[in-house]
Amino acid sequence: MATGKNPLFDTATTLGKIFAFLGVSAICGVLVAGLLVPAAAVSGSTASGSIEFFDTLPAELQVDPPSQSTKILAADGSLIANLYAENRTRVSLDQMSPYIKDAVIAIEDSRFYEHGGVDTTGIMRALVSTARGNKQGASTITQQYVNNVINASLEAEGNTEDIKLNGVNKGVGDKLREMKLAIALEKKFTKEQILEGYLNIVFFNRDAYGIEAASKFFFSSAAKDLTLPQAALLAGVVNSPSFYDPINNPDNAKNRRDQVLNAMYTQGKINQADYEAAVATPVETKVTPARQGCAYASTAPYFCDYVLHLLLNDPAYGADANERERKIFRGGLTITTTLDPNAQNAAQAQVDGAAGANPDKWGASMVSVQPNTGKITNMAQNTVWLPADGKFQAEQNFNVDTLDADGNDLNGLGGFQPGSTMKPFTFAEWLNEGKSMNTVVNGAVRKYPLSYQFRNSCGVTTGAYNSAEVGLGAADDLQNAEEGYYRSMSVLQGLYNSINTITFASAAQLDFCGIQKIVDAVGLHSGLPKRDDTGKVVEAQPKINMFTLANLLGSTQTSPLTMASAFATFSNDGKYCAPIAITSVTDQTGAQLPAQSTNCRDAIKPEVARGVNYALQEVLNQGSGSLIQPRISTKTSFPIAAKTGTSNNNGSTWVVGHTTGLATAAWFGDPLGDQKRAGQNVTINGKFYKGIDGYMIAGPMFSNFMSQVAPAYGTNPFTAPPANLVGGAPTTRQTTPSTQNSAPAPAPSTPAPAPSKGNGNGNGNG
Repeated sequence: MATGKNPLFDTATTLGKIFAFLGVSAICGVLVAGLLVPAAAVSGSTASGSIEFFDTLPAELQVDPPSQSTKILAADGSLIANLYAENRTRVSLDQMSPYIKDAVIAIEDSRFYEHGGVDTTGIMRALVSTARGNKQGASTITQQYVNNVINASLEAEGNTEDIKLNGVNKGVGDKLREMKLAIALEKKFTKEQILEGYLNIVFFNRDAYGIEAASKFFFSSAAKDLTLPQAALLAGVVNSPSFYDPINNPDNAKNRRDQVLNAMYTQGKINQADYEAAVATPVETKVTPARQGCAYASTAPYFCDYVLHLLLNDPAYGADANERERKIFRGGLTITTTLDPNAQNAAQAQVDGAAGANPDKWGASMVSVQPNTGKITNMAQNTVWLPADGKFQAEQNFNVDTLDADGNDLNGLGGFQPGSTMKPFTFAEWLNEGKSMNTVVNGAVRKYPLSYQFRNSCGVTTGAYNSAEVGLGAADDLQNAEEGYYRSMSVLQGLYNSINTITFASAAQLDFCGIQKIVDAVGLHSGLPKRDDTGKVVEAQPKINMFTLANLLGSTQTSPLTMASAFATFSNDGKYCAPIAITSVTDQTGAQLPAQSTNCRDAIKPEVARGVNYALQEVLNQGSGSLIQPRISTKTSFPIAAKTGTSNNNGSTWVVGHTTGLATAAWFGDPLGDQKRAGQNVTINGKFYKGIDGYMIAGPMFSNFMSQVAPAYGTNPFTAPPANLVGGAPTTRQTTPSTQNSAPAPAPSTPAPAPSKGNGNGNGNG
């Protein structure tokens, strides 16, 4: 049996209406007294209790700027990407159409300019209407602003469980607090400031917070350019963003829009002609989807992600990861970077063309830095961030260290084996010890047994090359890419022809401690962090251990950015400049926040750097780099120095080089899994390769890019090295590397080292 209503209190009866009216009047009296009359002037226990509660509430409201979009910009000011938790762009009141101001006031708070934060007339009207069964709100624009600010602050703090919504979880105490704060706000700010704040914070759509974002989302327009029908429609959306959504519910949106227009007309804000024309206008949207994050970057998504990781890993932006994330995604920052869009476009074209359709997912990347500043000008790779038909999709950044690309992802790439691009650092120590590059050494020596005593003034050198001791942890006898080079030649010839046995013959006469110091000084390190048994990072950038023989030929993974910065040291007369990507960060008030600045140090002697430049130019003139097509050399274009490199199984190939104004690392190879896929007997871009070498694919990428971009950064001649380091003119090369499509089969892979011996594998080629 249904429960019946008490006829005495049924609001449908005359007596019920009287009781309802008296009850509403009493509530209104308490509210008015609490808002407008000192507590001492009111008698009665109920009224006094209400006022006592009311007066204990905070008297001030800290109005923090609402969450805003962060912008990442290229060096020329062009937009790379937006980052946000809430899509919002703050604009001043004079950057908003007058129609939106009038429309919002007309429909939300017609007495906005008359009340002091709380509209008592509206409260009485709403209470009577609600008591009669027709629920009606009475919040002023100021009260709505207060509620939005409180909720935005809770959201920013991650305290979402305390967010209060009208008609959902807001009680009488919440409403009283909101009223008190609204009155305090009106005493502190002008009506224009409150209206501006409200229009910048109010929610229109899950992808649009504030009027500027809403205008761009729904109409692809700025807020200042909103037409009357558009402004009225957006003003109507505020009441129920889902129900009045013009995209999904256009009929509801039109009815609400016309209601707003009618309010504007009856309140004298528009004339009859404008009203009739606006009502006759169909609801039409021109949606610009809100796309946030580096995945939607207009250019260089992986560089964008690198910048983001730099900030997320920087304690200057917060004590912990959550605080830094809030700062970046809610702080309305403007981050200006070093990216050169012209260089980026050129690099992207080269990596995209390196592997064509690429069903086997071979990777290509290219990164450049300015030698005298460390500024990163471009960072490209041949993948797409978001899945797309026919494209190689990857979220990992091929160009940087694991922690700069994947946070604590244990599967981060961390770079690739650099192969023979490590040889210039042994050559640099040769010059550093005062030896002439034209000194002849014996390249016929292939055995370096476990008992071999290398000179090392600060440690123990491990590893061996001796087929007879493979079972004890040695690698097979040292191998070159081609048979014709097991002979004596100058150290210079050995470098520009990339001869493994010459690198070892020269290293055998050096102090390995000196090689290690040079490698450390130019910033070379492994891109894979060291972790403890729990997976915690204990060393972010482990040193490349040059006391392990295999590292003379580049067996430890390192990133293209690290290699480009190291080679830039040679270009910069021996000064190493740490790579930087962020030149300026400002918050929404224009205040400067910590950014990166050029950080250079003396790394190697200037005369040594000049000697290396001399030798690396010969790589392109008559060595392994002379096979690059289209060819780029110091004799036919501008002064440029470079080194090719190939890993043991041809799965990682490089050209790294520089002019006086730009250093670039170009890489092509296997970016998948454990990177053990061999680059042998493969077809790429319709061309068969018995074995991919550095000059074959990475080489043209490098050559084309540098020919196009390097002149803009300076291509002055390199300073000549002192005569004692040259020791006479280079001898004429007696044999030439093969010019066919492939290199000879590389040395077979070698077993893992015995725990006490160390391994000497890593026969880097060309």
